[in-house]
Amino acid sequence: MKLANALSERADVQKRLQQLAVRMNNNAKVQEGQKPAEDPNALLKELDALCSRQEALIAAINLTNSRTAADGVTMTEMLARRDALKLKLSILRSFLDTASSTVDRYSRSEIVIQSTVSVAKLQKQLDGLSKELRELDEKIQELNWTTDLIE
Repeated sequence: MKLANALSERADVQKRLQQLAVRMNNNAKVQEGQKPAEDPNALLKELDALCSRQEALIAAINLTNSRTAADGVTMTEMLARRDALKLKLSILRSFLDTASSTVDRYSRSEIVIQSTVSVAKLQKQLDGLSKELRELDEKIQELNWTTDLIE
């Protein structure tokens, strides 16, 4: 199995677990004399099976990520860098939006509001970080599809 397939299955298992939680709650109680729409014991067995599968997938994915490297950098490090870049870009975009917005003045006597940073310089930095993120994400995706899962 390729790493990408394991990641896809993990996402599917997580989605199924969320849906199962709703189903379990919907069948936790019934009016006296009534039967639940689904057997709670069967749902509990399904929960055990899905949690076991999720645990196995996460362990195999993490092991594979820690042992797979490109250009001397492990997948774990690449994923950490990608998450950090996404967070930084999100914060910088918000800051840039605020710094570059204009404030309308209705008369010459109103206070002038100015940006505290060079918007052009910050935008250039943002563009560079966006390019780095895009290239890193492409490398991660390439490795996901070419790396065999370590089980």
